[in-house]
Amino acid sequence: MAKPRTLVLTGYGINCDDETRYAFEKAGSVAEIVHINDLIEDPSRLDNTEIFMFPGGFSYGDDTGSGKALANRIKNNLSEELQRFVERDTLMLGICNGFQVMTNIGVIPAFDQPFGKIEVALEHNASSRYQCRWVDLKIEKDSPSVFTRGLESMHIPVAHGEGNFVADEKTLSRLEENSMVTMRYVKPDGSAAEGDFPFNPNGAMNDIAAICDKSGRIMGMMPHPERGMFFSQRDDWTAIKEEYSRAGKEIPEESDGIRIFNNAVEYFSN
Repeated sequence: MAKPRTLVLTGYGINCDDETRYAFEKAGSVAEIVHINDLIEDPSRLDNTEIFMFPGGFSYGDDTGSGKALANRIKNNLSEELQRFVERDTLMLGICNGFQVMTNIGVIPAFDQPFGKIEVALEHNASSRYQCRWVDLKIEKDSPSVFTRGLESMHIPVAHGEGNFVADEKTLSRLEENSMVTMRYVKPDGSAAEGDFPFNPNGAMNDIAAICDKSGRIMGMMPHPERGMFFSQRDDWTAIKEEYSRAGKEIPEESDGIRIFNNAVEYFSN
């Protein structure tokens, strides 16, 4: 079977495009970086794409709020094309700023179609500070997300100033009732973070780190799996390496983050 094609969006202030492209290529996809201007000029590129990726960064400098300017650019120029894209059997992923963009487009959670209604937000961190640290995540086993299939937990980094997930009570209930929460911040022992800093790094309601749509084919997440693909990227890798060496265990090459991209590519081999 042909390898699935991935388009990784880039543009003004996006800075995680190259490593995200690399992650998809390592997972087995044919990945290409496309500038927002080029996609607007030729949106037909989406027709031959299976995976569309909103990477992290600071699109348009976050000058009007994280992800808002890029979201408006997309809504004004590519709404119909993106709607046709998600109606096909495709995948869409947003990481950090990409998650912020997706919420402002209204492509997630998108309880109703066509998408376009803003239903959740990612606000300033409760600490009022940019947080760059490694976090532990619990993967919700009942979530329909394609990206988290077979996963139970992850240890990957966050790096954001606006990751505080908020929603009104009705929306939050719909997310929980439909198992659309895919990841939650937890303490190192796996117990609930319960909003406690630094385990929940931003104050997100219900410790929410990621959500998906009802189909499980669209997911937005605040942590950065592309920054935690390799064992030697982990903040604790030297300690684990010593532990493994003393126990005679093989030192792994990969780490948790790559599994998100592996799942995306494997979806198209089934």
